Amino acid sequence: MAASGVAAPTRTEVLQLYRSLLRVARQFCDYNIREYSKRRTIDAFRDNKNLTDPSQLSAAFSDGKAQLEVAKRQALVYSLYAPKDQKELLPPQLVSVPSLGFCPS
Repeated sequence: MAASGVAAPTRTEVLQLYRSLLRVARQFCDYNIREYSKRRTIDAFRDNKNLTDPSQLSAAFSDGKAQLEVAKRQALVYSLYAPKDQKELLPPQLVSVPSLGFCPS
């Protein structure tokens, strides 16, 4: 525990959060959302990699945990409303187009 009374997260906890955020990002069926989530995670961790103050580390870690919960909720919502079949999105004349990369149902 630091002198300020705030315990900084351990390296293991930070890496676990990082991996969890990237794992949740992979759950998004939509390519754009999946890549945005990955990019945002990587950028945020790069921006905060030089933090040394325990209170700033704890604040960034808490923010990351909150973002993880938001990402989990959004992944669930997106999976509930993801198209089950590409035919739902395409006009009838384009139904024979190969898969657009939607997650399998």
